[in-house]
Amino acid sequence: MTLSATHPLSDGRTSESPLIQAYRGKTPARRPVWFMRQAGRSLPEYRALREGTAMLDACLDPAMAAEITLQPVRRHDVDAAIFFSDIVIPLKLAGVDVDIVPGVGPVLGKPVRTAADVAALPELRAVSLEPIREAVARTVAELGNTPLIGFAGAPFTLAAYMVEGRPSRDHLGPRTMMHADPSAWRALTEWAADASGLFLRAQLEAGASAGQLFDSWAGSLGLADYVRHVAPASSRALDHVRDCGAPLVHFGTGTSELLVAMRDVGVDVVGVDYRLPLDEANRRLGGSVALQGNIDPALLSAPWDVLEAHVREVLDAGSSAPGHVVNLGHGVPPEADPDVLTRVVSLVHSVPPKR
Repeated sequence: MTLSATHPLSDGRTSESPLIQAYRGKTPARRPVWFMRQAGRSLPEYRALREGTAMLDACLDPAMAAEITLQPVRRHDVDAAIFFSDIVIPLKLAGVDVDIVPGVGPVLGKPVRTAADVAALPELRAVSLEPIREAVARTVAELGNTPLIGFAGAPFTLAAYMVEGRPSRDHLGPRTMMHADPSAWRALTEWAADASGLFLRAQLEAGASAGQLFDSWAGSLGLADYVRHVAPASSRALDHVRDCGAPLVHFGTGTSELLVAMRDVGVDVVGVDYRLPLDEANRRLGGSVALQGNIDPALLSAPWDVLEAHVREVLDAGSSAPGHVVNLGHGVPPEADPDVLTRVVSLVHSVPPKR
């Protein structure tokens, strides 16, 4: 492990935490739970803090990013913080013209669609990541024994935004490019892999105790395309941080048919979305890795007895895996009631882990 002696995983602050224990396939003292997109969106304190500040500006303000990361830990008693940032931050820091347009999502000034476009991409330099390191250090100083999860966008999802120039429903552009110009596609995903890998490494070195690769749009792919045109770049992204020794998580949406290939890029934990029961996911993966997930976010607005029964089903199904970290099967919806999330955390913590 190349992390410093004062890193939370090295000095013992987080190495025995329920999250890290479950990620490593051990049975923790209590069932760990956190929520994707818990930092922001649904919290009134987040909306108040963010008022008048653009998304990417908030991500690059270390004090604000740290405070937003900490808010759900204070409110919900979750077992991990997830670093508040955005998957396009590495593009922004490299000098790519990108912005988050409210109500739309990431929009590039100029799409990247040819070999010449890829060759013209600027290189992300380590010094540009200093705001990320500072934000993580500030966060970790306040978290104590609660681990921080670092994250990065997977190369396919980043490349999909770059080719389309904005969010897309079917990702036809990147799916065409990988076949019509495979060398340009490979160069683009390798660029994205290195940018995401450097972004994730900066977070881990600064104090994050685990790392998660998000492949939001991989579900648009068939297995053969994923294995040939995407998995090598995802593996390359993770190559930047394997020597850190921190647990690595891989999550995608709509990826039930890709789970084995997503594991095979080399991770300790596979995140499962709400579409597939965890016991079936564990069967497909041969009981080889810990699982994360997969409460259906739609049920957060259902009557409590319906949600409670669903959460208990998820806990029971997850108990079949070598380790289980409770999460949603996608991100927290903006309209979610924060009190319901707090109640879910209490419920999860009240059910003893199966040993």
